Amino acid sequence: MTSQTTIDKAPPPQDPAPAQAKGLRGHPWATLFTVAVGVMMVALDGTIVAIANPAIAKDLGTSMAGVQWITNGYLLALAVALITAGKLGDRFGHRQTFLIGVAGFALASGAIGFSENVSLVVAFRVLQGLFGALLMPAALGLLRATFPAEKLNMAIGIWGMVIGASTAGGPIVGGLLVEHVNWQSVFFINVPVGVIALVLGLVFLVDHRAENAPKSFDIPGILLLSGGMFALILALIKGSEWGWGGTRTLLFLAAAVVLFVLFAFWETKVKEPLIPLGMFKSVPLSAGTVLMVLMAFAFMGGLFFVTFYLQNVHGMSPVDSGLHLLPLTAMMIVSSPLAGVLITKFGPRVPLVGGMVFTAVAMFGMSTMTTDTGTLPMSIWLGLLGLGLAPVMVGATEVIVGNAPLELSGVAGGLQQAAMQVGGALGTAVLGAVMAARVDTDLPANWAGAKLPPLTPEQLDGASAVIEMGGAPVTKDTPPQAVEAITSVAHDTFVSGMGLAFTVAGAVAVVAALVATLTKRGENAEAGAGGAHI
Repeated sequence: MTSQTTIDKAPPPQDPAPAQAKGLRGHPWATLFTVAVGVMMVALDGTIVAIANPAIAKDLGTSMAGVQWITNGYLLALAVALITAGKLGDRFGHRQTFLIGVAGFALASGAIGFSENVSLVVAFRVLQGLFGALLMPAALGLLRATFPAEKLNMAIGIWGMVIGASTAGGPIVGGLLVEHVNWQSVFFINVPVGVIALVLGLVFLVDHRAENAPKSFDIPGILLLSGGMFALILALIKGSEWGWGGTRTLLFLAAAVVLFVLFAFWETKVKEPLIPLGMFKSVPLSAGTVLMVLMAFAFMGGLFFVTFYLQNVHGMSPVDSGLHLLPLTAMMIVSSPLAGVLITKFGPRVPLVGGMVFTAVAMFGMSTMTTDTGTLPMSIWLGLLGLGLAPVMVGATEVIVGNAPLELSGVAGGLQQAAMQVGGALGTAVLGAVMAARVDTDLPANWAGAKLPPLTPEQLDGASAVIEMGGAPVTKDTPPQAVEAITSVAHDTFVSGMGLAFTVAGAVAVVAALVATLTKRGENAEAGAGGAHI
C-alpha cells in the first residue's frame, strides 16, 4: 500500500480565484467553516425529525409503521451509500461531491415540507440520506487534503464538535419548531442552511486530488457492499418487530453475511477495488473502525432510552427533555477542540483509552438512575459522557482517515461514518432487546406485587410494549385508583430495564477502551496539505 501520495499544487486553471479572495479560497479554516455548515445540516436531521414524527402522523393520517419508515428510510440510505459516496469523491473530487450533496440535501428537504402524503415524505427522506452520504465523507476528504498534519486533529475536533452538538441539539430545535411553527419547518430550515453552505463552498472550497486517484468504478463491489449493508441495517432496524429469532430477521442477517463474504472475495480479484482490503492490514485503521462501531453502540444505544426516560417517566416536554441533554452537548462542544490539541501533542492512544473509560463510567453511572433521580446527578453523568465521547470521535476519525492513503481519504471517511451508523443501529437493536427481555422478566412479578388484577398473556405482551418506551398501560377506562399503581409498576420496570441496558453499554465501552490501545497516529497523515499556510 502506498504510504505517501501528493496532490496538485494549485487549483485547476479554469477556476481561478479573484485577486481579493486569494487569501481565503482554499484556506484551511475557511474550508473547515464551510464543511461544518453542511455537516451540521445532516447531523441535525438525524435527531430533529424524531420530535416531528407524532405531528407528521397526525397531519398525514399515517400508521406507526409509516412514521418509522420516515426515520428508517433515511438511515438505510445514509448507511448503505456512505462508502460508495466516499469513492465518488476520491474519483471526481471532494469539492464537487460536497456541493452536489449539499444542494441535493437542501432540495430534498424542501420537497418533504411540501409533501402531502407519507409515501412522498419517505421517498424524499431516502433522497436526503443519499445526498447526505455524498457530503459527509467529502467533508473529511477536504479537511484531510487542506490541513497540514499538525493542525488536522484540531480541525477534526471542531468537525466532531459540530456533529455532536447538532445531533444532541436536534430534539431542542425540533421541539421548538414543532411547538411554535409546524412539522414542515423541521425540513424547511435545511433550505437556507443548504444555500449558505453551497455559496460558501463555491467561494472557498478548492478541489484537491491525489495523483493516483482511482480512475474506474468497481460496480460489482458497489452492488455487493450496498446489498450487504442494506440487509444488515434492515435486520437491525426491524429485528425487534420481526423477532430476533424470526425467519425474516435470520434471512436478512444470513444474506448480509453472504454478500459481505462475496464482496471480500471480489475485492481481491478486481484491479481497482471499492475498498482495497490491504487497508485493513493496518492494525490501527482496523482498530479505529471497530472502536467507532463500539463507541456508537454505547452512545446511540444508551442515549436512545434517555429521551423516553425524560419524557415518559419524568413527564417532560420535548423541549424540556432536550434542554436536559445540554450538559452532554456543552461538554462535547468544549472538549472536542481540546481533544484535537491533546491528540496532536500526545498521539491518539491515551486520549482514546481515557475517553472510553470516561464513557464507561458515565454509562455505569446512568445505570444507577431511578424514577426519582434529579437533574444534578443526571447532568453529571451526561456531562461525563460528553467529555468521554469527544476524544473518541476526534481520535478514531483521525486514526481511520490518517492511516489510509490520501487517494482513499473519501473511502476512509465513508468507512468512518458507516461504522458509526452500523454501531448506532446495532446498539439500538441490541440494547432494545435487552430492555425488552428485562421488562418481560420483571413485569409479571412487579404487577402481582402491586396487587393489580392478573393479566392474560396477550395483555402482558401489550403492556410490555408500552412499558419498553417508558409509558404506562392505562386507558381512559382504567379506574382512577389503579392508574397510580399501574404507572408506578410501569416506571419501575422500565427503569430496571434501562439500568441493565446502560450496564451492557458500559461493558461495551470497556471493551472499546481495550481496542483503543491498538491505535496510533496515522501513518499517512503527512500526505495531506503538508506545508499549507494557516
